[in-house]
Amino acid sequence: MGNLSVILYITIAIALLLLISYSPSNRRPSSDDLPTTTTRHGYRRHGHHRRLKLRSNFSFSDKQQLQQQQHHEPVPFDPLVADMERKREDKEWEKMYFEQHHKEFAESASATEAQGHQPQPEWEDFMDAEDYLNDEERFNVTLRLYSLFPKIDVAPEDGFVSEEELIEWNLELSRTEVLHRTQRELEVQDKNHDGFVSFAEYEPPSWSKSSDSNFGYDMGWWKEEHFNASDMDGDGLLNLTEFNDFLHPADTKNPKLLEWLCQEEIRERDTDKDGKVNFNEFFHGLFDLVRNYDDEGHNSSSHLDDSGEAPARKLFSQIDKDADGFLSGTELLPIIGKLQPSERYYAKQQADYIISQADTDKDGRLTLTEMVDNPYVFYSAIFSDEDDYEYHDEL
Repeated sequence: MGNLSVILYITIAIALLLLISYSPSNRRPSSDDLPTTTTRHGYRRHGHHRRLKLRSNFSFSDKQQLQQQQHHEPVPFDPLVADMERKREDKEWEKMYFEQHHKEFAESASATEAQGHQPQPEWEDFMDAEDYLNDEERFNVTLRLYSLFPKIDVAPEDGFVSEEELIEWNLELSRTEVLHRTQRELEVQDKNHDGFVSFAEYEPPSWSKSSDSNFGYDMGWWKEEHFNASDMDGDGLLNLTEFNDFLHPADTKNPKLLEWLCQEEIRERDTDKDGKVNFNEFFHGLFDLVRNYDDEGHNSSSHLDDSGEAPARKLFSQIDKDADGFLSGTELLPIIGKLQPSERYYAKQQADYIISQADTDKDGRLTLTEMVDNPYVFYSAIFSDEDDYEYHDEL
């Protein structure tokens, strides 16, 4: 009889454990719990999408760093993904920096690995961070867009995301990214670890010293004049804000640095070295930059008949305020934003692209439904071309 009682109690206990384990309150949501929509192509939203993959934009290669300098890489639309990319990039950077500056230890570590020892797990784990993105219980594009929409729709909070709201959203993400990389660069350049960078401490990128780079070579970039113009308080040192301006002068609000930027344009375009830009120098250098900036996002077919000098002369005369036939650095100040586009310019490009792709009813703004129905527009930078045939609920 005692044995029967024991068996009965054990049976009841197992039944209770099974009941608790399958209780809805203890079960994580699965794909069937997520909100679903049907696209205009007939697909259900929580099926049929590619896997997500983190990018890595960092490299110690001079050639790749130059390419990154000349090509503006958009920041991920989702700050969570942007933060994950930054953290993984930091890990890569730390590892590569260590290998470059402490070669004896790096070689020893490589030899240890060759003998069968496993590498440090933190590197390996972070290289596979896309596993986080592909876990439907932790990251779901539909739910992320539901979460992000009210954070973007703020001015005004009207149930629509306007172009200006998208620009401000993209701009804030870009500024965060830029400042993060500046902070990392400051830590490298700050040789005495006082939190500032002096001109004696600063070492310009190696690719800037090569005539093959065609960017910064034999110009004023990264030289003392550039440094002093960035030094807003004139103390001979650059703090984080000043160093950020030094590295990204197109985004500065420092009048001295903007004047320096204008003078650099004059220096670069002034082929006869008279200290000014005449019409021919303007026509064969600056004019296309200004017109392309103005045409961005617009139909430029109206300019097909304006391929001659007439529109260039008209614009030249508008900029040449003293009508002396030359452009000075001061006269370039009103158009310097078109010659050296800021982060706002790229934020607007990204916003215009998003609206052009996701604005189904073409009213110039986005609803939550339009965003959810077009996830690739917002996460395309991290969609992998692999697994096209697989359909996952993580999206």
